[in-house]
This record gives sequence, structure tokens and C-alpha cells, in this order.
Amino acid sequence: MRSGTASPEAFLELGRQVLANQPFSVLLGAELLSLSPGRCELGLALTPQLRQQHGFAHGGVVSYLADNALTYAGGTAMQVPVVTSEFKVNYLRPAVGERLVARAEAVHHGKSQAVCRCEVYAVQGGQEKLCAVAQGTIAALPAGASQADAAPGD
Repeated sequence: MRSGTASPEAFLELGRQVLANQPFSVLLGAELLSLSPGRCELGLALTPQLRQQHGFAHGGVVSYLADNALTYAGGTAMQVPVVTSEFKVNYLRPAVGERLVARAEAVHHGKSQAVCRCEVYAVQGGQEKLCAVAQGTIAALPAGASQADAAPGD
């Protein structure tokens, strides 16, 4: 994503359009709360369908939110189309609350990759509790890469 000369509001709207074109993000109800070059804040309501058998957020939901926030942070830092190359999540406590919020930032970036960090918070009654931290490498897509370029089984 390129910020170019776009206003902060226009840049955020562009980011929201990208999110709206991600069917899985739409399925989960993810919302892009803030976006600036190298920084992102994503959130989602913690509905019953996103909880596991003990009542807190499923680890895959927490991981998804971290992954997507990391990718937004890296993509906006490099200002090119990107994908996640790798990431690691440390779950610190059960994510209990009404919402989850992920805040990510690019720690360092070059032309082909960015290293990003993310913190995921569970929000209950306006109080945030850190429930996971993540770090990942975000890679620039090769020019012209698209889903159509992928080989079967990729």
C-alpha cells in the first residue's frame, strides 16, 4: 500500500478497502481501526463463534489478528504489495473479553522485506490486557505476482 500524497483519512480508507477484499477477514468481522506508514491497529468483536471450549478466544483467531496487523505494518512501511514470510506468536494469557485489538509496527524494513512486531490485547469493559505478542517477516511480492501465477498445490 502506498501512502503517497494521500491524506491520513484516505490512506485508512484504502486500507479498509484492502481488508474488505479479504474474504476470511470479512468472515471474522475484522476492522481496520488505524493505519499509517509502518503502523496498524486491527480489531474484532469476540463473538461466541470465535471462542474455544473454555470460553476465551481461539488461538487461531489471535494468531490471524497478529498476522494481518503485521502484514499491514510491513506493507505500509515498504509501500508495495506484500505477504507474510514467517511469524511467531507467544500466547501470554487467555484472551477473555468483548474485543481483540492488535497493534503492529515495522521495526526495520528494506526493499524486499520488513521485520514487524505486534501486541494483541483482549478488551473487557474498556480495560485492555496483553494476551499475545508476535514478530514476523513481511516479504514484498514480486512484480506481477497474483493468485493466477500460483502453481497448483502452492
